[in-house]
Amino acid sequence: MSSDEIYQLLEEKFDVFKKIETRRRDDDQRKTLDEIFDHSTLLGLHKLITNDVIATLDFPISSGKEGNVYRGTAPSGALLAVKIYRTSTATFKNIMKYIDGNPRYRNIGRKRRDIIFTWAKKEFNNLSRLGKHGVRVPRPIFVHRNILVMEYIGNELMPAPLLRDVNIEDPDEYYSVIMEEYYRIFNEARMVHADLSEYNILVTDPGELVLIDIGQCVVLEHPQALEWFKRDIKNISFFFRKAGAAADPKMAMDYILRGKEKGKFREMMKGARQCST
Repeated sequence: MSSDEIYQLLEEKFDVFKKIETRRRDDDQRKTLDEIFDHSTLLGLHKLITNDVIATLDFPISSGKEGNVYRGTAPSGALLAVKIYRTSTATFKNIMKYIDGNPRYRNIGRKRRDIIFTWAKKEFNNLSRLGKHGVRVPRPIFVHRNILVMEYIGNELMPAPLLRDVNIEDPDEYYSVIMEEYYRIFNEARMVHADLSEYNILVTDPGELVLIDIGQCVVLEHPQALEWFKRDIKNISFFFRKAGAAADPKMAMDYILRGKEKGKFREMMKGARQCST
């Protein structure tokens, strides 16, 4: 089956393809779209339709170096987030550092497509592992080739906003929530996020946060896990300091590394504020 034949079938099902087709006359736009919806991806989407994983693909939620995320629906009508990793660009040159050193992925191929398929599976596995240990991440639903289907975080009109786009009324509360989540990531899931920032945290309600973009997470056995853990805590602490929180990366690292005072980080922050006044 040719790409055009698959494209025509998908256009009948997916609103996003109807919108795309009207813009394919522009060469630059077409090039960008073809990087995402190449022949392999079109085949994968077709399989997800026939297997009743996806009923519709509606509109893009976000775009990034790895790929794009689209809102979709399941046959039941439930909203989905469908992440499609690019297979034809060079944006994955640096991902091997998050795969090498991880005992779960010792024997993967070195071709670009093999690496990207492994990356999609890695994010699915990371979401599963973190969710199992109570970390608030989107629930993974299905992974096939370079396509990851997961829980949609948001409402019918729009996805939940990123932390960087939210007016934070109580930065200490948000900071403590993040540190408690990281406590679970590190001490219970035995992992490190490895790319934590205000760009990959969603806010669903005041003080309610969801971590996204989990593909780069590594197990503690990874040789660079501790280095990336420290980088995560410093980066997110710097963001919250600018927002007005009493963010102390050293205190946060000590709290997580000790692993003995779960649920007490906000209390520690209050004590630190009192001591400083």
